[in-house]
Amino acid sequence: MCGIAGIAARDWVNQSLYDTLIVLQHRGQDAAGIATSDNGRLHWRRSNGMVRDVFHAGHMLALRGTVGIGHVRYPTAGGAGSSEAQPFYVNSPYGIALAHNGNLVNAEELRAGLVQSDRRHLNTESDSEILLNVFAHELQATGACGVDEEDIFRAVAGVHRRCRGGYAAVALVFGFGLVAFRDPHGIRPLALGSREGQGGTEYMVASESVALSAVGFDFIRDVEPGEVVCVREGGELTARQCAREPSRSPCIFEYVYLARPDSVLDGISVYRARLGMGERLAEKILREAPDHGIDVVIPIPETSRTAALPLSARLGVEYREGFVKNRYVGRTFIMPGQLERERSVRQKLNAIASEFEGRNVLLVDDSIVRGTTSRQIIDMARDAGARKVYFASGAPPVRYPNVYGIDMPTSRELIAFNRTEEQIRAEIGADRLFYQDIDDLMRAVAGGQSLVDDFDTSCFTGDYVTGGVTEAFLRRQDELRNDAEKDRRASDLRHAPADLELEAWR
Repeated sequence: MCGIAGIAARDWVNQSLYDTLIVLQHRGQDAAGIATSDNGRLHWRRSNGMVRDVFHAGHMLALRGTVGIGHVRYPTAGGAGSSEAQPFYVNSPYGIALAHNGNLVNAEELRAGLVQSDRRHLNTESDSEILLNVFAHELQATGACGVDEEDIFRAVAGVHRRCRGGYAAVALVFGFGLVAFRDPHGIRPLALGSREGQGGTEYMVASESVALSAVGFDFIRDVEPGEVVCVREGGELTARQCAREPSRSPCIFEYVYLARPDSVLDGISVYRARLGMGERLAEKILREAPDHGIDVVIPIPETSRTAALPLSARLGVEYREGFVKNRYVGRTFIMPGQLERERSVRQKLNAIASEFEGRNVLLVDDSIVRGTTSRQIIDMARDAGARKVYFASGAPPVRYPNVYGIDMPTSRELIAFNRTEEQIRAEIGADRLFYQDIDDLMRAVAGGQSLVDDFDTSCFTGDYVTGGVTEAFLRRQDELRNDAEKDRRASDLRHAPADLELEAWR
């Protein structure tokens, strides 16, 4: 669920890209990077850490150029080292830098073909580097001495033919300009905007619409599934559909948790989608437990607040803020390993005892993934004096791995995998547990609009819209991306020589 951005402007884009990555920081806290083009020369900075820690004044001054791309990363594949930070770069053909949000489900097949047939070298375990090299090979196969829009369109059409999975990408093609494209199913989001600058129109693409407005760009539309958008360094924009059978099937978990509530993705307001989730969840509670005995509804900050408000109103129960959040601790869901998540929960939240003491409390969260955080928060509510603790999830049970760029990689680490809802309730220690139904979730998100053909709901249903997700693939993902492996990598990084992260930046 990384965040990406690209800007083609009339003046330097370094500050606008930095400000954009700050807005997108919720999509990844592991690493950040910016690449810019200045008269055909690459300027590049990427490293581990939050945006504010990666870029200092000297780095910003060195990022010269009127075209650039940026990336914030959290690890779904590969390690936590600086070699995995994006954007990636290859010098042939022309010189290309690329940043990517998503995951490829045929990465191993592509890797073998790139090395054995295309004679390309891969330096990391990241499928983003695979995507870059597929694009580079397809662009080189056009045989052109100089690159133009037709070459780009043919190259991305080749990417769509070869790559299977969820991906949104931004690229710098040196001597040409900015390129952005989205997978044929539109699983990962990408928005297009413009603003009037000195000398003409400037363009921007970003993972969420809110990032456009934050730096003064007006939202135009979403990049279509399978579409390619090209912006020459002079400012001219062209776009073309390059997939054979595109369909709009965005990841529904973007609306449940990942995206900011003030974003609009594929024509759907994230805020209104979450309001709908709360309303429909309340209806289910009233059906299943009309005499629920709930005294107070308390959201688990911050994503669930929007859903908790209409839920409490529909139940006729007062809404209270029962937890105070430390805003200087990152989102526990996207921390690299289980040890870090567990350690951060009590650092992140503190209960207000007066809102719990002697009351039957309904805690509302956006979802339950591993269950560790839910269990600890329920314990905190009991420690604060709650008589009974009920728990409501705005999403259905997460039973299957997400393979398109969200960190739900391994079934055995999902609390709902091979468990009934009653077993999950007992495992997290709630007195009662309410889950959203999948049909209600889809209706809440769609909200009656018709832009979306379908949703990717694979983490709830096990149905993968791209196909090609085999048991062997899932076993391989489990080996590479389970929490124990992430903790091992994090430990290796902590004990590495102090200058390891600075290898490319001296």
